[in-house]
Amino acid sequence: MPTPEFILRLRREIGHKPLLLPGVTAVVIRRCDDGGTALETPEVLLVRRADSGAWSVTSGILEPGEQPGATAAREVLEETGVTAEPVRVAGVSDHGQVIYPNGDECWFTDITFEMRYLSGAPRVADDESTEVAWFRADRLPEPFTERHRERIDWALDAGAAARFR
Repeated sequence: MPTPEFILRLRREIGHKPLLLPGVTAVVIRRCDDGGTALETPEVLLVRRADSGAWSVTSGILEPGEQPGATAAREVLEETGVTAEPVRVAGVSDHGQVIYPNGDECWFTDITFEMRYLSGAPRVADDESTEVAWFRADRLPEPFTERHRERIDWALDAGAAARFR
């Protein structure tokens, strides 16, 4: 997905200066098979990023006026074709500084959601990824986006209080 229009407008005003942005990470978990039988090990929906080739969970930026849980569900649908709903906030963290190839600087505050799979077959649904698939939570593929390992652990700890880092 291209850079949201509201960010492009801001960039015209501030140039490459640091921009603080709210983001979400959506950890979609499938705990049962299609017949409703509990899986021995939960599965996590992952995308292989087109820009880096690394596997990751779905993430994105909130649009002005959009609720974080709605953003998480929208990003999952837009990127994977899967419908999922937020279960809980699993954690809130600083994503760290990102400097893009064009010189734009961003700092992301991330809200990680545990998401419940509802329906849909995973598929590449936009130009941000090259593959989409379910993986057992204990067998994540490589290369993997390291900061997402912790977020997956948070989401898999069903019912735990949100972590703040």
